Amino acid sequence: MAITDLAPWRWGDKKLSIRNGDEQDPFYALQRRMDRLFDDFFNSFGLTRFGDFGESWGAFSPRLDLSENEKELKVSAELPGLDENDIEISLDRNALTLKGEKKEEQEDKGQNYYRMERSYGAFQRTIPLPCEVESDKVEATFKKGVLTVTLPKTAEAQKRTKKISIKAG
Repeated sequence: MAITDLAPWRWGDKKLSIRNGDEQDPFYALQRRMDRLFDDFFNSFGLTRFGDFGESWGAFSPRLDLSENEKELKVSAELPGLDENDIEISLDRNALTLKGEKKEEQEDKGQNYYRMERSYGAFQRTIPLPCEVESDKVEATFKKGVLTVTLPKTAEAQKRTKKISIKAG
C-alpha cells in the first residue's frame, strides 16, 4: 500500500457528497454537540470556556460606581468576601488606584469525607480623576463589602464647574 492511498482525495472515483447546509453535515452536528457538552461541563463549575480567562482563573475586577457633584467625587467598589485589611488605596495627582487580594478557604469535614476549597485572586483598578482633589481630606469607608472613597474637589476645581441652563424651544 502506498502512502498516497491513505489520502481521501486520492481514492479514485469515490467522491464525498457535499450537502447544502452545515446543519445536515453529521460532523458539524457532532461538533455542535461537543461544544455544548464542554460549555455545560465548565459552566457547572462556574468556569468559562478555553481561552476566556476572567474571574474564574484567579483574577477578578470589582464593579465600580463613580459619582460627582459640585463639591466631591465619590467612588464605590463592590468587594464581597474581603475586609479592609485586604485592600490598598493610593492616590496619584490624577488617578485613584484600588488594589486587593481575595483569599477564601472553605473546609467541610464529615464522618466519611473531607473537603477543602481554596480561592485566591488579585485585582487592581485605576480610576482616572476628571479634576484635582484635596488629597489630605480623602476618606474611605468599608461597610458590608462595599468600599466608598470620598474625594473632595479643590476650590479651583469647584470654581470651574459651571451649570448651563437649558431653554425650551
